[in-house]
Amino acid sequence: MSWKGFFEGIQSFAEDILFLPFEALRAWELSDWWGANIMSWLFVAIGFVAFFYWMKQLSIFNASGEEDRTVTSHSFLG
Repeated sequence: MSWKGFFEGIQSFAEDILFLPFEALRAWELSDWWGANIMSWLFVAIGFVAFFYWMKQLSIFNASGEEDRTVTSHSFLG
């Protein structure tokens, strides 16, 4: 077995099997741009939900008053 054949096998596996969903999305984009970008919209939606959850948790923590907010709370600030 040669190294060239081994790497060509990996290339063939990646192009013919692993990239098949991406080829389908590329073909779908020609007819329906919104549908072809469904994964992008899903990630954007997850990002918005995570951002608003994070902001809600920060406001709860801020309202509890546990944090020392004085200017000299750290020794390196003076």
